[in-house]
Amino acid sequence: MTKHVRHRKAADAIRTAVVRPLTRARGRRRRTHAKRVLGRPDYPRSGRSGWRRWIPSWRQSLASFLMAVAALVGVVTIAYVRTEIPEGLNGFATQQDNVYYWADGTPMARTGWVRRQEMPLEKIPEHVRWAVLAAENAGFYSDPGVSASGVTRALWRTLGDGDTQGGSTITQQYVKNVYLTQDQSLSRKFTEVLLAIKVDRHHSKDRILEDYLNTSWFGRGTYGLQRAAQAYYGKDVTQLNASEGAFLAAMLKGASLYDPAISPANRERAVERWSWTLDRMVEIGRLSREERARYTRFPEPRAATTPSTVGGQNGYLVDLAGTYAKRAGRISDARFDLGGYQVYTTFQKPRTTALTKAVAAARAGLDPEKRPADRHTRFGAASVAPDGRILAVHGGPDYQKQAFNESNAATVPAGTVFTPFVYAAALEHGVQRERGGPRVPVTPSTVYDGDDGTPLRTPDGPYWDRAGKMAKATNLDGRSHGRISLRRAMAESADAPFLQLGMDVGLEQVRRTAQSAGLLASSLGPPVPDFALGNSTPSAIRMASAYSMFPARGTHTEPYSVLRVTHKGEPVPLTAPRKQRAVSPEVADQVTDALARDEEDAGTGDGTQAPDGTDTAEDTDAAEGRDAADGTAGKTGGTRDDTARWYAGYSPTEATAVVVYRMDLATSLAPLPLTGLGGDSTAGAGRPADIWNQYTDAVRDASSRGRDDRGKTR
Repeated sequence: MTKHVRHRKAADAIRTAVVRPLTRARGRRRRTHAKRVLGRPDYPRSGRSGWRRWIPSWRQSLASFLMAVAALVGVVTIAYVRTEIPEGLNGFATQQDNVYYWADGTPMARTGWVRRQEMPLEKIPEHVRWAVLAAENAGFYSDPGVSASGVTRALWRTLGDGDTQGGSTITQQYVKNVYLTQDQSLSRKFTEVLLAIKVDRHHSKDRILEDYLNTSWFGRGTYGLQRAAQAYYGKDVTQLNASEGAFLAAMLKGASLYDPAISPANRERAVERWSWTLDRMVEIGRLSREERARYTRFPEPRAATTPSTVGGQNGYLVDLAGTYAKRAGRISDARFDLGGYQVYTTFQKPRTTALTKAVAAARAGLDPEKRPADRHTRFGAASVAPDGRILAVHGGPDYQKQAFNESNAATVPAGTVFTPFVYAAALEHGVQRERGGPRVPVTPSTVYDGDDGTPLRTPDGPYWDRAGKMAKATNLDGRSHGRISLRRAMAESADAPFLQLGMDVGLEQVRRTAQSAGLLASSLGPPVPDFALGNSTPSAIRMASAYSMFPARGTHTEPYSVLRVTHKGEPVPLTAPRKQRAVSPEVADQVTDALARDEEDAGTGDGTQAPDGTDTAEDTDAAEGRDAADGTAGKTGGTRDDTARWYAGYSPTEATAVVVYRMDLATSLAPLPLTGLGGDSTAGAGRPADIWNQYTDAVRDASSRGRDDRGKTR
């Protein structure tokens, strides 16, 4: 072997042993560097063997963490941008109830599915607001709408045992209440947090707090501080002190745990929470130590009461008041149905109770099961003050069973209870007996023919009916009263003189007088002679209103059932009831003088007799003295076809009309005959007067007791 060959073989051996491994290592390094440059991690890690190849380096761990954080931030950012504050709230969050009050300010009834009413934040006392904030979220005005520690706790509880409670700020609670469902899930919690942040950025803190206080559940079926204050303390939220506010703040934690009415254990928890809340208010500088020292006694809430409904008589009152409030306040049906109105009515609870008892006593004498004549009997009654306030109404047996208001029926004829308006028109305007002749004044002493069958005359001569027969005056009692003064004719319920008087005054003039006295034009009957004897069909409410014109000395005020209406604590402007003069004060007094003589007839009615067989219309002098003493006056009324019996009377403080009639609501609104009602041959003629007497006696007795109690108090 040559020397040259030996050197080449030696070089090849060196390359094989040294250079090639180095070259391969450089190649591997170049390939690893290329992977890194191209963004491909060295994983599994080269240069490691076994399980060590699968352990990432610290650089790889840090990169993975940063990438996860960036991805999470990106996802949250996109979700936040795409999250929008819903325009519509949950149904219960916007719906409220309407609350109705008696004339003395005590609650009467409510309407609506949700017991909630809104109150502007500025009307909620500051100490009440801070009682809630101290108990729920003291840092409300500085937080971003969410609490990081609270959300972490909630997340931990969710991952640990599936419970998503806890950790919510007031903003989060508000969002959950009005925008979301009560579903307990991570997705709902995530949405809640995003919405809370967005709501906090787009709405002022005061607005969020106001909405929260108006939509939160406080127990006892109430939403919002206003209804809670009424439910627990019987007052508006504007009247709460810090101690009462601290108790109500506890209800936000759950009325089932803190309402003292439920159990002694609840009361113990409520007292502890109440005391802690007041101390917390001192701690955050929202209650002075001196004021805290005054609140040592737990403010016991009143006993829980069953929510008022619109059943019984209350339903009729609510229906009347609601209709009036919408009309006088120019409130649309749709807006009124959204709720939030406080309607303070004119109805007086003692009078309503007395009227209901009087009607119930009269109804107890009927037996619809045994006597067909007793079926479908209706009792309409109403009491109206001289200034137009409707004081009491009896609308029917129960509003929930029968919504038809028997006191507001406009298809029942007035009958002879209408004659005082004929008398008033004659005294006010005089009569005209000849065409073109002058009007002649009329006085209570003016004499008319009271005989049954006297021909009726007009200024042009005899009155002929459509059948071509001469019309004649008739008395419902069938008697002839001879020549009689108008004053005595009114006292004795002699009808013939008023038939002729209506013709002499002019039926159109009588119509105008009746209308100015308060009867609706739509209820006034056709202009025929029987117009004077009540072919009109006013309701009991309207008849009472018209009679109230007499104690008001000739001035009529439109009947109204609402004193005032508020919404969100602000008064709603109401159209004032219209007043007008119907007759002069002297004429009103003259009518009262004549009707006071008729009070003795209150037990029977037109043409009926007392149990001893004597006609009660004969002896009126003794009644006149009694009536002059107590200031009451009244008039019975009946109809030719005996489909209605009335009694309308008044005192200086109120006028009350009662009507008894029969009507089968399933077939028509036409009144049925009263023949045989109660098994009485007089068809129950005395029932309206019996109701009137029992009612007025109860009111008089209650008034006397009230005066005695006030005297004792002094």
